[in-house]
Amino acid sequence: MIEIALTKEEKHSLESRHKSSSDSRECERIKVVLLRSEGGSYSLIAQALRIDKTTVKRHLDDYQSDKN
Repeated sequence: MIEIALTKEEKHSLESRHKSSSDSRECERIKVVLLRSEGGSYSLIAQALRIDKTTVKRHLDDYQSDKN
């Protein structure tokens, strides 16, 4: 499982991007990252967002790749 640790600045930046984005896929990915950083399990995140666990994993993998 991918662990996400966000600084206050990173969290604020993601929340701002979420508010200003009109791309639903980007918004979904941001929600996945934020929920995971707050300790949400893949199953919980998938259930809350009504998506598949593999989609949760893909969003987290994409976030990690973009960050590096």
